[in-house]
Formats: sequence, structure tokens, C-alpha cells
Amino acid sequence: MLNSLRARLPFLAMLLLFLPLLSFSQKRLPGFSVSMIPDAVFARMQGKSYPAACPVRRQDLRHLKLLHVDLEGHVRHGEMVCNKAIANDVLEIFEQLYEHRYPIASVRLIDDFGASDEASMRANNSSSFCYRVVRGSKKLSAHAKGMAVDINTLYNPCVRRSRSGKLTVQPSVAAKYADRRGSFPYKIERGDLVWKLFTSRGFKWGGAWKSVKDYQHFEK
Repeated sequence: MLNSLRARLPFLAMLLLFLPLLSFSQKRLPGFSVSMIPDAVFARMQGKSYPAACPVRRQDLRHLKLLHVDLEGHVRHGEMVCNKAIANDVLEIFEQLYEHRYPIASVRLIDDFGASDEASMRANNSSSFCYRVVRGSKKLSAHAKGMAVDINTLYNPCVRRSRSGKLTVQPSVAAKYADRRGSFPYKIERGDLVWKLFTSRGFKWGGAWKSVKDYQHFEK
């Protein structure tokens, strides 16, 4: 009996190694994938989201390909770069959003906008990795490691109010969406599908922060 068990140990070890990969691949919808950063994509990132001397290792990032549905019901192809630690979670979230036809306007690399957060947000683009600091500070953003995802960014702005009462809205053209009492397209609020999917996987929602309200932002 003992010898028989010993003989099976290598097989059982290999089975345990590959079983998660097999179950993971079975759940993947057509049009959705996670991969290492392809050379062509990495070249697009150079000097933009991935500046010279960027300390984030290429092998710690992943390239996601996905499908999403816009407000008019059109199926669109998207791509995103994020940290490998959240890549599977993010892709599974987008799979469920797609299945439920939750409207996502655009999912493009921020490099398509010259790594300009403002330009990407004005286009209502959803993205993740960009090596940068938090605006108005020297602190690295969670996006700098690809550990945050911004969703439908024009309609879910980042809102700051200074001690003097001055209101700063990012993107700068989204002031009318800073008032969350209104009803408008792409709006993210507590309890909706995108909020449930991200928070159930341990992401924190910027819309719940106290000093800053970043309604587009989910991070680990």
C-alpha cells in the first residue's frame, strides 16, 4: 500500500500543479485572455506609461484582451495592462460585466492618450497601469504598480475639496458629474454591479474615501 502511494506521488503532484490552470482556462470566455506583455505592446508603452528607468518590472505586469459593451449596445474590443497580482480578478470582472451587458465606454491603454490621465478621462476611457504620482503630491499612485483600475472615467470623476472650499474635479470637464445626486449614463454608485464585482474581490472603491471622492477608482 505504501509503495503504491509513493509511486503515485509524482502523478498527484503534477495533477495539483496543473489543475488550477485547467479549471481557469475552462472558465475563460472567447475574446478574453491574460498574457505577458507582448513586445509590440511594450514598445507602445515606452516613454509613456512606462517611462525611462521605471522600477516596475515588465514581468510583473500582464496584458489583458477583453470585450465590452458600450451604452449603445455595441460589442467592442479592449485591452488593459495591470499588475499580475490582480490580472485574473480584473479579467473575470470584465467577463461578468460583458455577460451582463454593463456599459463600458472604452478600454484602451493610456499610452493611446500619450499617458495623459486627463486626456484618457475626457475620453471616458477605462485603464489601469501608468507609472505616475498622485496629482499634487510626490506619492506614487496605485496605478504606478498597476494595482488600480479606473472605470468610465468622464462620468465618475475624482473630486477634491480644499480646506478653503475650492472644488477640484478631474477630468476638468466633468464638473457636472461631481454632483452624485443626479441620474446620468455610466454612473458608478454603491451597490451597482461594477461596485459589487470589484469590492467582492477585495478592491477598495475611491468613492467611499473621505477627503477625496474618486468615483472611477478601484484598487488593491
